[in-house]
Amino acid sequence: MSYSDVIAIAGGWEGYRVAGTRTIVTGDAKRIEVELIALSQDEMVCGSCGGRCTSVHETTKRVIRDLPILDAQTYLIVHRRRLLCPQCGPTLERLSWLAKYARVTRRLAESVARLCGVVSVKHVAQYLGLSWDQVKEIDKRSLTERVGTVDLSNIEVLGMDEFALHKGHRYATVIIEPYRKEVLWIGKGRSRESIRPFFTQLGPHGCKRLKAVVMDMNASYEEEIKQHSPQADIVYDLFHVVAKYGREVIDRVRVDEANRLKEDKKARKVVKTSRWLLLRNSENVKGDDMLRLQELLEANRSLLTVYLLKDDLKQLWKFTCIEEAGLFWEQWHQRAMESGIPPLILFARRLKGYLQGILNHCLWPLHTGILEGINNKIKVIKRMAYGFRDHEYFFLKIRAAFPGIPG
Repeated sequence: MSYSDVIAIAGGWEGYRVAGTRTIVTGDAKRIEVELIALSQDEMVCGSCGGRCTSVHETTKRVIRDLPILDAQTYLIVHRRRLLCPQCGPTLERLSWLAKYARVTRRLAESVARLCGVVSVKHVAQYLGLSWDQVKEIDKRSLTERVGTVDLSNIEVLGMDEFALHKGHRYATVIIEPYRKEVLWIGKGRSRESIRPFFTQLGPHGCKRLKAVVMDMNASYEEEIKQHSPQADIVYDLFHVVAKYGREVIDRVRVDEANRLKEDKKARKVVKTSRWLLLRNSENVKGDDMLRLQELLEANRSLLTVYLLKDDLKQLWKFTCIEEAGLFWEQWHQRAMESGIPPLILFARRLKGYLQGILNHCLWPLHTGILEGINNKIKVIKRMAYGFRDHEYFFLKIRAAFPGIPG
């Protein structure tokens, strides 16, 4: 068996034979060129309509990249045929191993797409000897085909959250199906106008079918949901409410107490450096940190009050009966209003306007934990590429990372 026959069998270029090969060595780089010529005119298929063709319009040479052969980059010199189709006129021949206008074989494109799932475009380009733009376009085309159009026909529950696109308060919105953990839609911005295209895509019937949406306390999201799906229950997530409590109550009280103790430098330093100790979940505080926390709370009544009310606030999300949750809220709200702590009183007043969304958790035990996991994965994808200038490509990457759980 000749060398060309071995190359032809290994290559699997259906419909073509190897007319010759050439090896070019430049320094440490090795390049193999394989010339391919069509076998016959018996099985010619139109690349547009798929019909049978009997005549060739013209033949041109094209240089096509294939997977490397051992340690050498592989270039195919393909005598590409344009057929004279009775239906379409002059058109390229359909080949199983080469897309219509591609400059790389299908298997090389598939390898590029697989590699881009685990390493950056830059490193794939360096490894395979392709340009950065070429690798990115191959991967983007593959993601578009793989992710495709999302099925919104049976969506009844949504999760909605924002994530940072770039520094400088530039955000995007991600919408998921929380039970299947599938990313349904991503769009730039976090305003009403930003998420409106999703509801347009969902359609009137889809909007009427919607039963619940779990989200943070974003007024823009809520207003747009109520416009398109007024029957849907808004469910506020524990994570965002407690995080808001930490920023607006615990941080504020801690700073006020530190300022009050400005004459006692030692005590002031203890209060100023206690931020993460106060914000951390109590069950995660152990050992020396637990002793520090106990000493801090015993010495400061205001911090003790807001810390205890933080843990009590979390209990609201453990109820399954709206009436019981409502009664617990009234007790919590009364304690907050009687505390005499201005940041806590202000927070309690504001939170009362969001009460129904908190109580709806009894009906819909949903949370945005999956959204927080998605946001962490988004950060990993973004870091791996050192950021994305093409947002469409970035959003395809995210959707591909969360295709949903089958069934």
